[in-house]
Amino acid sequence: METQIKESLIALLAAIRVSDGQTIADEMLKLDQFLELGRPGLHPQLAHFLENRSYAKALMFLGGETDIPVGACGGRPLKKI
Repeated sequence: METQIKESLIALLAAIRVSDGQTIADEMLKLDQFLELGRPGLHPQLAHFLENRSYAKALMFLGGETDIPVGACGGRPLKKI
């Protein structure tokens, strides 16, 4: 299911970049369904990102990133460059 979630996240973020409202709505619906159906088997952090619609962070998580920026809910502080 993580592969399907990742594909949907990529499609969603691409649709956001080009302001494709229908694709945005479709992919958000898919992601909500993946979360609902797959919650027991999903990593808790991934479920958290999907619940809060932190889609860029969810994609970072699925890509193996370990330094995901902090959000309003806590986490790692943003790295200073």
